[in-house]
Amino acid sequence: MTVKTTHQNILLSPQDNDRLANLCGLLDENLRQIESYMNVEISNRGNAFRIKGDKNNVPLTSNLIEKLYKISAYEELTPKQLHMYMNKTTNDITEKKDIDLDSENNEISIKVKKLTISPKCKSQELYIKGIFDNDLSFGVGSAGTGKTYLAVACAIYYLEKDLVKKIFLTRPAIEAGEKLGFLPGDLSEKVNPYLQPIYDALYEIIGYERVTKLIEKKIIEIAPLAYMRGRTLNDAFIILDEGQNTTIAQMQMFLTRIGYGSKTVVTGDTSQVDLPRDVKSGLKDCLEFMPNIKGTHITKFKPSDVMRHRIVKDIIKEYDKRKK
Repeated sequence: MTVKTTHQNILLSPQDNDRLANLCGLLDENLRQIESYMNVEISNRGNAFRIKGDKNNVPLTSNLIEKLYKISAYEELTPKQLHMYMNKTTNDITEKKDIDLDSENNEISIKVKKLTISPKCKSQELYIKGIFDNDLSFGVGSAGTGKTYLAVACAIYYLEKDLVKKIFLTRPAIEAGEKLGFLPGDLSEKVNPYLQPIYDALYEIIGYERVTKLIEKKIIEIAPLAYMRGRTLNDAFIILDEGQNTTIAQMQMFLTRIGYGSKTVVTGDTSQVDLPRDVKSGLKDCLEFMPNIKGTHITKFKPSDVMRHRIVKDIIKEYDKRKK
């Protein structure tokens, strides 16, 4: 079958050499990345661009470049950021939605002191809205969908707006059987390896020094799930990460720790359960009845929502097929 090709010329304005350099990347590496992802050819002289390729991809790429040029005025277009915006473009086309990559115009965003975080796909948008609108939210899906990162960003937002007094972060240390007493070091040193994704998100959003100070003041508390027993957390933003590795009893214990004025987010990937085969996941169990409870919200991320290398999406899809 012959592919119908076309071309389109666009002129970016206002002409700004710094923004053009940000858009094109070092040695035009950003343009080459767009070409590869969108399957088009891109050439430019200054702010005049020419796009050639499949008739469906050319206008899509043109729109993408114009949006990225707007974004280049206030955001550094790293390869990672570029990939996220291209991913959003293709996702929106798949879902037959209008493309709007301009973060300034997004209705939903998380604004903290250091940066503004905007959803990169529809599922992320629904996830953030679900967190803001409900006392208990669930983000369920594969790694790379932004579940933990966005939950931590929301927690920081609530803390900075004085909507909560503290942030409590936890996860089941299933790899150690939660028998942490045999590991060297204090509680923080024992559990840190299992909570590194949460630390990474905190460091990226508010910086290492501020995270350290907030932990020292116990405004941010990080602990294994087993240490929540007997506690009630009021006026707190609570995040349970890797919820698929809780037992039914552990999940029940966790959900009944939620106190007045608190907001809770549970994240997990039901396809990556590390429990013994004869033990049912507490996350899988509670997702069966949670839709019946008011004030709760569940976001189920799709493989297309993965914000990592495109090959990761394809790998996830193939594994999903093998499970059916």
